[in-house]
Amino acid sequence: MSIATSEDASGSVIDAEFLSLPLSALADAALAAATAAGAEHADLRVHRLVSQSIRLRDGRVEAISNATDLGFAVRVIVDGTWGFASHAALAPDTAAEVARRAVTVAKALRDLNRERVELADEPRYTDARWVSAYDIDPFTVPTAEKVALLQDYSGRLAAADGVDHVTASVLQVKEQTFYADTAGSSIAQQRVRLHPQFEATTVDSAAGVFETMRTLAAPAGRGWEYATGADGIWDWDDELARIPGWLAEKVKAPSVTAGPTDLVIDPSNLWLTIHESIGHATEYDRAIGYESAYAGTSFATPDKLGTLRYGTPIMQVTGDRTERHGLATVGYDDEGVAGQRWDLVRDGVLVGYQLDRAFAPRLGLTRSNGCSYADSAHHVPIQRMANVSLQPDPVRDTSTEELISRVEDGLYIVGDKSWSIDMQRYNFQFTGQRFFRIRNGALDGQVRDVAYQATTTDFWGAMEAVGGPSTWRLGGAFNCGKAQPGQVAAVSHGCPSILVRGINVLNTRTEAGQ
Repeated sequence: MSIATSEDASGSVIDAEFLSLPLSALADAALAAATAAGAEHADLRVHRLVSQSIRLRDGRVEAISNATDLGFAVRVIVDGTWGFASHAALAPDTAAEVARRAVTVAKALRDLNRERVELADEPRYTDARWVSAYDIDPFTVPTAEKVALLQDYSGRLAAADGVDHVTASVLQVKEQTFYADTAGSSIAQQRVRLHPQFEATTVDSAAGVFETMRTLAAPAGRGWEYATGADGIWDWDDELARIPGWLAEKVKAPSVTAGPTDLVIDPSNLWLTIHESIGHATEYDRAIGYESAYAGTSFATPDKLGTLRYGTPIMQVTGDRTERHGLATVGYDDEGVAGQRWDLVRDGVLVGYQLDRAFAPRLGLTRSNGCSYADSAHHVPIQRMANVSLQPDPVRDTSTEELISRVEDGLYIVGDKSWSIDMQRYNFQFTGQRFFRIRNGALDGQVRDVAYQATTTDFWGAMEAVGGPSTWRLGGAFNCGKAQPGQVAAVSHGCPSILVRGINVLNTRTEAGQ
């Protein structure tokens, strides 16, 4: 088995440091040992995760942390039963021993297994290479230069009247994997992701209250060019200049009147609603009750596939492991399945799930859609969320302003904040960063203390219109949690602005008894 260097369309290459590890030797030793010990399937995954977090408060460095996690895992199937073992020492002899231990685990669990594991077929990918799309590897940028940028942005906010404190942070991750299996696949990958964030706080000492406002740039599968604005994706200058004014207006804004309200929801808020009410709900392991201990199961059970009216006919939702710059974008998943895009909701009806190779046959499918992932060499790959996205209007490029113009009396919601959803991904409520009153089709100042509440199907069933491609934007999170022991995955959600009618709005201050 050989390793070849590779680069993506932007010219990025897999680090030579990673490719110089004894990847082929580990795979050869582990797979041969597993097969000799009786495994009908075996795969090896080398996983290297490099991260750096920088945090400033009021322009001063509060914390800088650097971490590297490196190891390998061997997964086997023996008589239809999984076995798994891992180790931190990258040596062929160790790999062989770990493989034999994984087989021993499978044999020990064989009598407890109630359902034989059958993996969906996948083509063989020999010496495949994939690198995510970015221009500047953030780990090649000196830490002092990163701190200087955070201080510059922080200083702009801190200089504004009414801003008492500013926090700034950037989290950057480089993830590298090598996968090989007994079917002959061998795949090396490298992904980079970045999340810069800035938050301004104003304090009313006399009243004993405070309010915050933060930037809305989503975490993304991009490089350092995203933080500097060199790629033209995010206008940091404009947002940093406007946040103090928005914050000052919010502090003085009237409290919202509760009741059924028409809402225009910006992608910077809607992505989280999609994540909780669609992304988690269409994970097949949740839908069949296999995953239930951490954040529950799903109301969207397989008996409803093809019949459940999830929302209005304009609702088109895809699962996607190929979206450029998506946080869950990969060339291949942790079972060697190539990245794909597929329908989850079509014309408002549930038509698909997110699957790995073991769950696809349970649904009667011959191929996985590539949703297997483990956040460490020492964790078992599980079914994880793809980039789950609501598609824009395919006919015309409806603007957010056009959606607002259709509302006589309502709210325009921008940015995410807190949320709550039940254990079946059905009853929920969400808040946001900014809430603008809509009167006679135009924005008319901010209100505050807003949360919107609905059931999943009532909410999406109230969606009257979606914005066009110009309103579509990727949101997302670095820290989607699942499983026990807990695992964390990064995931993006694309969406346009939308108009929903008659959604119940709560006054959070009143609900809190204030």
